[in-house]
This record gives sequence, C-alpha cells and structure tokens, in this order.
Amino acid sequence: MSKSTRFGSKALSSDPAGAQKAAPRKRQQSVLTTLAPYLFVFPAFLIVFVFVIVAALNTFRLAFTDSTLLVPGKFIGWQNFIDIFHDEYFWTALLNSTLYVICVVPFMIILPLILANLVRGNSKIMGFFRTSYYMPVVMSAVVVGMIWTNLLDSKGLVNSLLETFHLIKTPIPFLTDRWLILFSSMFVTIWLGLGYYMVIYMTALANIDDSLYEAASLDGAGPVRQFVSITMPGVRSTIVLIMMLSTIAAFRVFNEIYVLTNGTAGPGGQDITMSMLIQQEGTGIQAHTGYASALSLIVLVVVGFMLVIQQIIQKRGQD
Repeated sequence: MSKSTRFGSKALSSDPAGAQKAAPRKRQQSVLTTLAPYLFVFPAFLIVFVFVIVAALNTFRLAFTDSTLLVPGKFIGWQNFIDIFHDEYFWTALLNSTLYVICVVPFMIILPLILANLVRGNSKIMGFFRTSYYMPVVMSAVVVGMIWTNLLDSKGLVNSLLETFHLIKTPIPFLTDRWLILFSSMFVTIWLGLGYYMVIYMTALANIDDSLYEAASLDGAGPVRQFVSITMPGVRSTIVLIMMLSTIAAFRVFNEIYVLTNGTAGPGGQDITMSMLIQQEGTGIQAHTGYASALSLIVLVVVGFMLVIQQIIQKRGQD
C-alpha cells in the first residue's frame, strides 16, 4: 500500500501539468491562511473605528464649532473654551471632580489591598466574604441609587438608627446638603469599587511566593510587618495600575451623583461634576454639542495631566 502510494506521488510530482494546477491552489490557501486572522479581527476593528476613533475625531472637530443638535454650526475657533472659562458651573464641576479624585483615590488604593490580603484563604468562609465584597460591582446604578437613597434619606435607616441611639436630635441632611451629598456620593463610589479592585489585587497577590511569608514568620515578623515589607512591594505595579484606573473613574464620576440627587446635581446644581455638566450641555433638544465637545476635550487634558503627574511621582519613588 505504502509502496503504491509512494509510486503514485512520484508519478504526480513528475507530471508538469499536475504541478501547474497544484501551484495556484497552494498560493490561494496561503493567501487565505494569511488573511484569516485579519478577517476575524475586522468586525471588532470596524466597531472600534466607527464608535471610538471616528467619534473622538468628530468630538475634536465639534469643539471648535457652535453646533447644536439640529444645526451643524460653523467654525468659531477657541470661543467655546473662552466661554467655558467664564462659566461658573464649569469651575464648580471642576472643583467637585477634583475633590472626588483627592478623597476617593487613596481609599481605592489602600482598602481593596487590605481586603484582598484578608480574604486570601481558600476556605468557604473566605469565599463568602469575597462574593459579598464583589456583589456591589455587578449591581446596576438604579439598584444602587434606590438602596442608598433609602438608607440616607432624612427618614431612612441611618438617621433612624442614630435617632434611636440618641446620637442625633434632628436628621442629618445626607441628600440635601451641598457638601454632604458630595461626600455621600464618594462613600457610595468607594463601596462600589472595593470588590472590583480587590479582585485585581488578589491576582497580584497570587504571584507572591509564599516562602517569603514563611521566612518572615520564622524571623519573627508579624502580619503588619509582612504586609508592609512583602505585600506592598510585591503589588507595587498593581498599585500604580489601580491608581490610574481609579483616578480616571473618580474624575468621570456620574452615576452616584446623578442617582443620589435624582438628576438635579444637588441644591442649586452645586454638586455638579464634569460628566454631569457634559451630559446637561450635550443632550436634549437644545443641546450645545460644540460646547459639550469642548468640555470633553478639557476633561481629556485634565485626566492626562493627572496621569503624567502620577507617572513622575512613581518614577521618583522608584529612583
């Protein structure tokens, strides 16, 4: 059998006509093999190109026009940016968003790391805690808003408990005071993000060699010393990653403020953030799309500036 096959292939290879027919077929298969990966990626690339790259370029174009939702508008140069810097709401939104970053990011870096270190074990009780901490991440903004609105209302559970234990005489205005709304929203943001960043830290902690902890224990190092001397250096790159992610998320915060204030941005709109300002200017029948696009570019520049500062601080820390 093998002998006849060998003779057959020899006969085919010696046939010039057969070789000429096989050559184009091989080239066609080679071309298909080369193009196959690109064909699989092409639909995803097309979606990203249309909804991200084209949208970003269009936002950059609109920022220099006076376009609205119904009118394409014309080129007006830097006028939108000049108007923004004279807009009182812009400075209020910039202040609130910056405060959000300053107050929320340190908690997002430290608390999930502590939690991840506490729930490293494989026991069932640790699995329960990991699931509990991650549960808020999968909740929708509407559910989160309903939970915390009911808890923080003047007649909600928190005020009722404080009054029951005679810790307060009048309800604390968590949802009506200009600053308490902002700090309540920060608390909700931290509560929502703990589980997400905890999972990232757990992945990083899994890469630390357990023998380091065993050696530290033999040398008499306690849990705190092990955390500072082994855990913190072992997840340094993850800390930088979470610092960048939480900074971007905090500066672009929208859902928490929106649901706690029922879309009003607090008393007199004093709790408005940059994302809420962009949403107010860029949506609706009277939307100022050019103005909203200019605001979006400013957010991009501010976030980029923050990330550059973080990178500089990180490099100096490594040196």
